[in-house]
This record gives sequence, C-alpha cells and structure tokens, in this order.
Amino acid sequence: MQSPNGVEVLPTVTAALRVGRQGPRRDLAAAERAAAAFLSALGVDCDSGSLVETPGRMARAYAELLTPREFRLTTFDNDEQYDELVMARAIPIRSVCEHHFLPFVGVAHVGYLPGERILGLSKLARVVELFAHGPQVQERLTKQIADWLATHLHPKGVGVVIEAEHMCMTLRGVRAAGATTITSTLLGTLRDDARSRGEFFALANGGSSRAG
Repeated sequence: MQSPNGVEVLPTVTAALRVGRQGPRRDLAAAERAAAAFLSALGVDCDSGSLVETPGRMARAYAELLTPREFRLTTFDNDEQYDELVMARAIPIRSVCEHHFLPFVGVAHVGYLPGERILGLSKLARVVELFAHGPQVQERLTKQIADWLATHLHPKGVGVVIEAEHMCMTLRGVRAAGATTITSTLLGTLRDDARSRGEFFALANGGSSRAG
C-alpha cells in the first residue's frame, strides 16, 4: 500500500506496520565518480594527499542524508481514554535543501491529541526522520509530518513546529549566520480550538500553558 505522498506502508504479520520509502537503487560507486568529477570541475585536486578519499566520503555522507531508515509503526489502544496533548520536543532534524543541496539542521516539536490509538513515543522521531531524509523544503517537510500522522493515527488534532538553520542562507548568499526559520502546521482540534492551539504553542516554546 502506498500513500499519496509516496511513502510505502507495508503490513507485517503483527499489528505494527513496516514503514519505508521506495526509491531508485543507490549506486555509491557512480556517486563517488560523480563527486570526483564535480570537485575536479571546481578546481579541487583529489589525486593526492588527504583529499584522495574525499569523493567517497561525500558519496557516503549524502547517501546517509538522503536515505531514511525503515521502522515499524507501533500503536496501542487508548485504553485509559487519554485526551490530553502528547508532545515530543526538540527532535533533531538533518535534511538537505533541494535548491542548493546544502544541509539544514534544527529541531521539530511534534504533538497530537489522541483518539482511539496512541503512538509509541520513539515513532514521532522516526516519522520526522522519514520525511527529513531527502531533498526538502522546510514548509513541505512540516506539512508532510503532520499529514502523515493524521492519516495513520487518526488523532483529534496534530501540531508540528520546525525550527531550522539553513546552510544555503548562512554560508552563502546573504550569509545571515545564526538566522533560523520557523514553520508550523496545525490540524484538527489544534487548529480549530484556541485553548488547544495555545497549549500546543506554549509547550512547543518550552513553557507550560497551565502556569499561573
């Protein structure tokens, strides 16, 4: 079974789902040759010294950045009828800007209001990684994470906030070192209900909506 965003969800013999992304087969040898040609075209001599292994390192590094790991999506019956916000804060993000193929790094804050199922907490980080590994723009990444959780978990609401620093903006062009970009997507109750929305953003910012 394949969802509209191209992510494959494969049923296993258990209640969990094995989740991965289909794509062309990797050819690291070809990538290494291409990296060597790319560096040579820019005037970098990789034939001697410490640069001899650089094309191979480049190929392996980008393969790691572009390839998410498969995981099993584990959900559980919400036996206690828990109806408060569940959030994982500061999930690390490493992705690649599709415009310049330079990395952007940061954190994601992901939360949801449970329905009939609750999610294994580590899986929130796994879903973030699933969509972060590949050519991306931050706006799309934020929405993909939220939409996927809404589709596969059927919660009452989903919220995603991403804060990231883009190397294409801090190392080149405007060279705005230290600047971060913040994007958010809210679905369901977290979008429609002001109190729930406020609680989500308060927790995403590291505070408590119940203080005072």
